[in-house]
Amino acid sequence: MYKILVVDDEEKIRELVRKYAVFEGNLVDEADNGMTAVEKCRQNEYDLVVMDVMMPELDGYSSAREIRKTSSVPIIMLSARGEEYDKIHGFEIGVDDYVVKPFSPKELMMRIDAIMKRVQNQGKGEAAEHEIYQKEGLLADFTARLVYVDEQVIALSPKEYDLLFYLIRNRNIALGREKILSSVWGYDFYGDDRTLDTHIKMLRKALKKYNGFIVTLRGIGYRFDG
Repeated sequence: MYKILVVDDEEKIRELVRKYAVFEGNLVDEADNGMTAVEKCRQNEYDLVVMDVMMPELDGYSSAREIRKTSSVPIIMLSARGEEYDKIHGFEIGVDDYVVKPFSPKELMMRIDAIMKRVQNQGKGEAAEHEIYQKEGLLADFTARLVYVDEQVIALSPKEYDLLFYLIRNRNIALGREKILSSVWGYDFYGDDRTLDTHIKMLRKALKKYNGFIVTLRGIGYRFDG
């Protein structure tokens, strides 16, 4: 059972998400604008937030940015726009996933479940030895969940960490697009597969002069040369 905050100025959308989330055995709280969502997140503990982008008083991006100042709660953004810029903007803020309207409620529930399973697995805190990978000036600290470029910590979104760590752990292997999506996103991906390309583009930008470690395999997917 998860406690989910659903934020949307359209009552029908909130009702739709609530119906399916409650059916799955979850608890649901609601907010009809961004300001209320921020206040609720300050006053309550949620397992996940589902939030629309276009809302009165405070839009979804601004709300997510405010929430991120005090909470690492997973956030799924809902938007009628599927442009790459909008997705990049959301991921840069720290949004965990992006769903374009109109959406399948069942798919949304699958995304929620996948994100929560990943969060729970990360929270188990296995007492393993410190796991680090390094190649030239790139260092990935899997245990601390940190990435360094020339000894400087770089800021990545939660999904960018997941993607980079997956590529590194499977280095020197040709990875198909569907394999990456199902492994990193944690479900059979039904959305726009440009999401993967967007994340790769952002990772390469963050890795700076080491961006060539991520190799594009035309017609197949990607490979991390390590």
